[in-house]
Amino acid sequence: MRKFLAWAKRGLFVLTPLAVFAAASASAADPSATTRAALQRDLGLTSSQLSQYLKVERLAAAQERQMAQAQGERYAGSWLERKANGDYQLVVATTSIQPQRATADVEFRNVRHSAAALRASKGEIDDLVARGARVPGGVYGWFVDPRTNSVTVNVAPGAQRHAIGFVAASGADVDTLRFQTMASAPMPLATFKGGSEYLSYDGSGYWYCSVGFAVTRQGAKGFATAGHCGNAGDTAFVAVNRRTVSQIGAFAASNFPNSDRAWVQVDNSHTLLPVVDGYGKGDITVRGSTVAPIGAAVCRSGRTTGLRCGTIEAYNVSVQYPDATVNGMTQVKVCAEGGDSGGSFITGAGQAQGVLSGGNYSCKGKQANLATSYFQPINPLLQAYGLTLTVSP
Repeated sequence: MRKFLAWAKRGLFVLTPLAVFAAASASAADPSATTRAALQRDLGLTSSQLSQYLKVERLAAAQERQMAQAQGERYAGSWLERKANGDYQLVVATTSIQPQRATADVEFRNVRHSAAALRASKGEIDDLVARGARVPGGVYGWFVDPRTNSVTVNVAPGAQRHAIGFVAASGADVDTLRFQTMASAPMPLATFKGGSEYLSYDGSGYWYCSVGFAVTRQGAKGFATAGHCGNAGDTAFVAVNRRTVSQIGAFAASNFPNSDRAWVQVDNSHTLLPVVDGYGKGDITVRGSTVAPIGAAVCRSGRTTGLRCGTIEAYNVSVQYPDATVNGMTQVKVCAEGGDSGGSFITGAGQAQGVLSGGNYSCKGKQANLATSYFQPINPLLQAYGLTLTVSP
């Protein structure tokens, strides 16, 4: 949790606990029963539909890069898409008008703007903010969306006029822009409450937050988490009971805003396992950190809301929190609540994806269907701090 965000320290996102990670599988080809059940529940899939989805997910992982290289400068992105009959397919967008040969589970789709053009347009908005421009209230973030072949700007109801002026000042290509209403503002997620897997202490108070993935660095061990959970040097604890805490280590590095990443180095007396907490249904093994495609299903594990699954909507999203912009986030259609911050996202094949940064709606009632969450991708986090993800042999 960052000190300059006074609103956060005063109770808007004080952290709650989450026990280790999200959801994975017993093997890359066969998700665990826990993960399958969560995917079927949250994505509305039958067992056979889930099996077909996993087949297409593996196809995407194996062929997506080659297809992008084959399209070259005409490549406009790709994603997993559910068809009307419930089956999934890999869609590859291209600006080429030439007929494309594809297998049964792949569709080539002609679009107007290339991926490079969309990235350049988003980059203009990012540069504007980097130069010190103020993001107007009601502008919640922006990202390249290959599914709509646009740079999509998330805005509050009634805020589109201000958003138009903002992006116009950036010089972004207006033909690439799309405005999407988001009824609730995202914010870094946390809850101020006692009893958690770990707490950060900044010298003035304790803040509950969530463990992400086990990591190592040059013989030192620890875990990845969200940057807004603590500054470098802040100490980390676990709650022994309501009145007693025990120190486990300290924040070795932390970055927020711009990114939302950190890692906590723990003392040698503690054990960190390459698993995700299954909340009474059996721990789930972490296998690696291969990036999943847009449209892929991921699951998030949190002490506050348990195991929740959704689909990836966009990468490299710039998210506007109150008084802070974070870049490079991944947007997921899944709910989360205070206390899930810093927790892990993982695919059904056991591939670590990232740690929870923030979101908007809760997981209660109909709000869960409206919710969007954001995570800090794990691979850039590992690279930034020279960390190695702990995986099962």
